[in-house]
Amino acid sequence: MSGLRLSDFDFELPEELIATRPARPRTAARLLVAEGATTRDMHVADLPSLLRRGDRLVLNDTRVIPARLSGIRCRDMVERGAELRSTEARIEVTLLDPASDGTWRALVKPLKKLREAEVVRFDAGLEAVFLGRDDGAARLRFNLSGGEFDAALARAGSMPLPPYIAAKRPADKRDKEDYQTVFARHLGAVAAPTASLHFDAPLLQRISAQGVDITYVTLHVGAGTFLPVKTDDLRDHKMHSEWGEVSESAAAEINATRAAGGRIIPVGTTALRLIESAATRDGQMQPWRGATDIFITPGYRFRVTDALMTNFHLPKSTLMMLVSALMGIERIRGLYAHAIDNGYRFFSYGDASFLVPDDQRRR
Repeated sequence: MSGLRLSDFDFELPEELIATRPARPRTAARLLVAEGATTRDMHVADLPSLLRRGDRLVLNDTRVIPARLSGIRCRDMVERGAELRSTEARIEVTLLDPASDGTWRALVKPLKKLREAEVVRFDAGLEAVFLGRDDGAARLRFNLSGGEFDAALARAGSMPLPPYIAAKRPADKRDKEDYQTVFARHLGAVAAPTASLHFDAPLLQRISAQGVDITYVTLHVGAGTFLPVKTDDLRDHKMHSEWGEVSESAAAEINATRAAGGRIIPVGTTALRLIESAATRDGQMQPWRGATDIFITPGYRFRVTDALMTNFHLPKSTLMMLVSALMGIERIRGLYAHAIDNGYRFFSYGDASFLVPDDQRRR
């Protein structure tokens, strides 16, 4: 990481290339293929032609919760001259992550209006008590838990679209399907593993039919994935952490593929970060469960990753640094210039890339 600066990962993106809706069907999204020095323009539907029998895709099966809530702060009585009146105020909440004691960290607007012990009421019988502030966020305790909480949140909440989409339009019913992978299983993410949004059931079937295996792992993507890097010297950046799990069977499947000479291809930077966190230095996968704050920058030696399918990322982001570590800074600059010149759609609902580093950049 020595000598790297934030400006090394910057680029100019025309506003009109930020996608606010996904391609339909999902597999119609474009796919920029980079294999070593070769660049090709394809579509996600062409992905099976890029895979070999014996390869293994690694997919993140986290499920996005409808984490954005709109509620009413009820302050029962306040003094207004000689009278006592009840007051209400609209409060916007975006859930971030749960704590082991059942409380939640959340972004709240306007946070400065809340007082400790005040109650915010949402739809579907959901209520939250404001417990205080936690590193710029609010700490909330809800009146429901477990399945009751999940059911109420599904009715009251909306999808937590990324800021660059939410600034252009509100979330709607379409997003509850669009912003969820077809294989989403384990509730807990507040952002989607967006490269996986391009898959549908027929594509998965085609991939399996040609002898490519699939392994599922879980990383609950947090809102920190959208946080900008603010330090010019990357050594000073504090990476956000996210909870993940690699099961015993998933670790065994990846190890078996590597032993047989197959490629390990994570779909999305979340799957990549998780398997790199769970691997030993010599590339052996181990069952793993916990929080990871792995920060991958140029110079990193990949332990298990042979290629990556991923969307196009924000300028100056940790994800730009990750793909630059895989392909090289200059190669990524060239690929992003090609994508912009050819009208590829960017970010969460945008197009994808399939990145295969040259032999010299592999472990």
